[in-house]
Amino acid sequence: MAADADDLIDEARDTYALDKSLRASLRDAVDAKDAAAIDALMAPLHSADIADLLEQVSSFEREGWLALWSSGIDGEVLSELDWGLREEVLELLPDNVIADAMRELDSDDVVDILEDLEQQQQDEILATLDPADRAAVQAALSYPEDTAGRLMQREFVAVPEHWSVGETIDHLRSKAGQLPEEFYHVILTDPRMKPTGYVTLGRLLASVRAVKLQDITEDSFRPIPASQPEDEVAYAFNQYHLISAPVVDEDGRLVGVITIDDAMIVLEDEAEEDILRLAGVGEESSLSDGILETTKQRFPWLFVNLITAILASLVISQFEAAIAQIVALAVLMPIVASMGGNAGTQSLTVAVRAIATKDLTSSNLLRVVTREAGVGLINGAVFAIVMGLVGVVWFGSAMLGAVIGVSMVINLLVAGLAGILVPVVLDRLRIDPALASGAFVTTVTDVVGFFAFLGLAVIMLL
Repeated sequence: MAADADDLIDEARDTYALDKSLRASLRDAVDAKDAAAIDALMAPLHSADIADLLEQVSSFEREGWLALWSSGIDGEVLSELDWGLREEVLELLPDNVIADAMRELDSDDVVDILEDLEQQQQDEILATLDPADRAAVQAALSYPEDTAGRLMQREFVAVPEHWSVGETIDHLRSKAGQLPEEFYHVILTDPRMKPTGYVTLGRLLASVRAVKLQDITEDSFRPIPASQPEDEVAYAFNQYHLISAPVVDEDGRLVGVITIDDAMIVLEDEAEEDILRLAGVGEESSLSDGILETTKQRFPWLFVNLITAILASLVISQFEAAIAQIVALAVLMPIVASMGGNAGTQSLTVAVRAIATKDLTSSNLLRVVTREAGVGLINGAVFAIVMGLVGVVWFGSAMLGAVIGVSMVINLLVAGLAGILVPVVLDRLRIDPALASGAFVTTVTDVVGFFAFLGLAVIMLL
């Protein structure tokens, strides 16, 4: 059954992967300067697939491709591009192509593209937009980064709260061609333009014309302040199963709407940032980054790891005499440190994700800490028996086996506790746990592991 499941996963992956021959065909078309062939290759592809292909080819191939096929790049392709590559692609496109592409997009997608560009590029693109669209985008850009104001779109459907189903349907029909391409709710507002509820399109169409909108509103209605951080917005969508939510200004007036697709992108970005931070490669790392840029992102964390390694080495240096007398200590030391580091990383990963999803709180912290301590003790005891036997069989010393066994229990217990408590403490100090926890936990497990192992060796073997 497991093999069948793996086959299904591989088949699904192959189904959505780009054809391996596509890049070679594209290269041939670019070399031949055959725009018609490029057009034929791109015609069946979704915008997301074209964006993926732009990210996979080299800079030289990309420049040649866009020189022949710039008119084929639309707004959807730009919005799907990795942000690190988007600026390069925009520089290769003619102004009229960029202008046409931007006009196709909702205001939130335009904001998403512009906010990562230099001010000069922003001004040039804004100048190509219609006055109404430009005003909407500039208003969104006036909100701080990573807030609901930046995430929202200005295209929404709102009607007076006293209207009936019939009045609403007639209104929607009269606005054919002016409505957002996709919307899920009709928002009810009072005379001051403050949202008071919303009705799903399904419920609207299923009700008779005389029914008042206020009688069929949804319980999930939850206005979001424009200043609310976007990670909290994404959490609200996930927690309360929202499809869309109105955004209000500081006076409670309706200024936009956030839809589930944008909220899910934020969730995905948050999860990706946590993974990158935990790995110490920079939260904005991308496959399209150059050598120098990637080096700059990774160097600080390698330097931090160097400092922690020096601290661990200082502990080892205090036991030079013991290591010189018993060479087996040098052989077994990495095992203790490695097991502690892996156990700490396991607890750390769970804790960081639980903090991000607000599942780890002060009310359940003691229970989680107790659980991790129990897991550390059980795993430590099991591996202590294993390593005890290794000490006896490999080195012929039961006492050496006992030393590494006891140190294993101590380090796995400490690793489990550090993996939970370090990110919790950092979170209380308003420091991103994903950003700094890894270095602290590694330091704790290395220092404690070496000190416990070598200290016990001095006491029990010398």
